[in-house]
Amino acid sequence: MKGNLLVKRQLPKPTELLELMKFKKFEPNGKKRRLAGALTTYDLRRIAKRRTPAAAFDYTDGAAEAEISMRRSRQAFEDIEFHPDILRPAEFVDTTTQILGGTSAMPFGIAPTGFTRLMQTEGEVAGASAAGDAGIPFTLSTLGTTSIEDVKAANPTGRNWFQLYVMRQREISYELVRRAAAAGFDTLMFTVDVPVAGYRLRDTRNGFSIPPQLSLGTILNAIPRPWWWFDFLTTPKLEFASLSSTGGTVGELLNSAMDPTISFEDLRIIREIWPGKLVVKGVQNVSDAVQLIDHGVDGIVLSNHGGRQLDRAPVPFHLLPDVVREVGQDATIMVDTGIMSGADIVASLALGAKFTLVGRAYLYGLMAGGREGVDRMIEILQSEITRTMALLGVSNIEELEPRHITQLQRLKPRVEKDVEAL
Repeated sequence: MKGNLLVKRQLPKPTELLELMKFKKFEPNGKKRRLAGALTTYDLRRIAKRRTPAAAFDYTDGAAEAEISMRRSRQAFEDIEFHPDILRPAEFVDTTTQILGGTSAMPFGIAPTGFTRLMQTEGEVAGASAAGDAGIPFTLSTLGTTSIEDVKAANPTGRNWFQLYVMRQREISYELVRRAAAAGFDTLMFTVDVPVAGYRLRDTRNGFSIPPQLSLGTILNAIPRPWWWFDFLTTPKLEFASLSSTGGTVGELLNSAMDPTISFEDLRIIREIWPGKLVVKGVQNVSDAVQLIDHGVDGIVLSNHGGRQLDRAPVPFHLLPDVVREVGQDATIMVDTGIMSGADIVASLALGAKFTLVGRAYLYGLMAGGREGVDRMIEILQSEITRTMALLGVSNIEELEPRHITQLQRLKPRVEKDVEAL
């Protein structure tokens, strides 16, 4: 009671209430309202799941078999500890970086994704144009649903990269390489972790195909998502744009795209054909990284294909320090798989990666809101990168060092007993 006597009570004045209680302006545009409410890429994922049929969403969200590789890769980024510097002002944070002979406004680019227009009808055009406006690279997949030339038209002055599968009919791949070079793509991403297709259980259970195979379950799932079907049915036919001239069913094209006979000889031939920067994507051990240096590659992407190929594959983020130590002076080391925040990107850079790629995060944004959703994804990651760097006391990418991060160890290799000691 005595304490209450120290506070003088009075009726609130209307003018003071208005200063303390300002109502948020209502946004009549539903898409803008949804995207403004997304504060993380996981928020974009939740919106995407509501707005996309299960088969298309699960193709993006899922991984191979028990999806252990994907979970471990994401967990690896959570199992880190940052070490900020105090009294090191970082008032102005510069996120630009030099990568593969050019500039990127941020230390990440958009990874190659297949079937992209199935997720949302704007597809690669949304991704390429958003990347171009943001000043970051965009990567087109061999299994993309927009042609090489149309991606160039969508991103005429930005950096376009092309991801290549070496197909059973080698000349198809060679022609794609020539088309990408003619269109001004500056980097070729030779993917080596898909000798055969991974077994993606969600896709099998959903009857995933292009075009979608309708069933009672498909129809029931689509009823609350009429906007997706309207877009799908009123836009150009969904097809593998770069491969449409090869003919055949989707299954035949996939079978042709994945070839277990690819070898270092194929890499040598592609290196001779391709005039720009050559990157090998899908490296999963140190010895392969070392061997690639002798074959004239400009860069290496540590990746387990987003966990979509070999389940229980190595975690790229765990491999990063060892690969950087062995070949970081000889090639540009990049990393993907599991990246869902700007903090993940900063952690990768601190451990020596020169660049990162985001795939699912990009597609979550695309499914959540088309081009505007991709813009929002980029905004979220940029904000997280800038804030994390400022909190670490780092003003630019070059100042990030291994001392800024510790990888906490959840999974340890089993130590074999010393036989001689027995």
